[in-house]
Amino acid sequence: MSLKELTYEHHRNAERQKFVKVLMSGNIPPKQYAEFLYNQYVAYNILEVCAMAQGVLNGLPDIRRAPKLLEDFQELWGKDAEPPKPKPSIQKYVDHIMSIKEDPEKLMAHIYTRHMGDLSGGQMIKKKIPGAGKLYMFEGDTDSLKTAIRSKLNDNMADEAKVCFEYATELFKEMHNETE
Repeated sequence: MSLKELTYEHHRNAERQKFVKVLMSGNIPPKQYAEFLYNQYVAYNILEVCAMAQGVLNGLPDIRRAPKLLEDFQELWGKDAEPPKPKPSIQKYVDHIMSIKEDPEKLMAHIYTRHMGDLSGGQMIKKKIPGAGKLYMFEGDTDSLKTAIRSKLNDNMADEAKVCFEYATELFKEMHNETE
């Protein structure tokens, strides 16, 4: 079984969240999307810093998204404005990443979950969101990037990838509660 198949239900659960429907509607308010971007920035930044420190990104093209997330956030929020406070799920995610920061395999499970999502479903999202959407713009051929990421995967990463999907789902729920 592939990692994609092993995590299928968690992936589907994340995609079914009401906030994802708002995101895909093409009608997400710019400030709400900016807040989402900032939360994603905090999560990706800690993940990518820890992954780089463990050599997890070695052999991959530069797939880092945190700098792009920050640019997209600042475009919509303003460079000098005080950023929003991260959601509780993001603080829990940061704590989790810090607890696994010495484990390259677990970090790679998170890289897989987040970055493959940006390379795949993110390509549909970028057509619907306000702003430039630099988060979803990658250097080079996206199929080659996906192949490079897949080359670092194994089925033992499934449990940790599911954890990453659970944190993403929690953020989607928190973001949706703001719109109700």
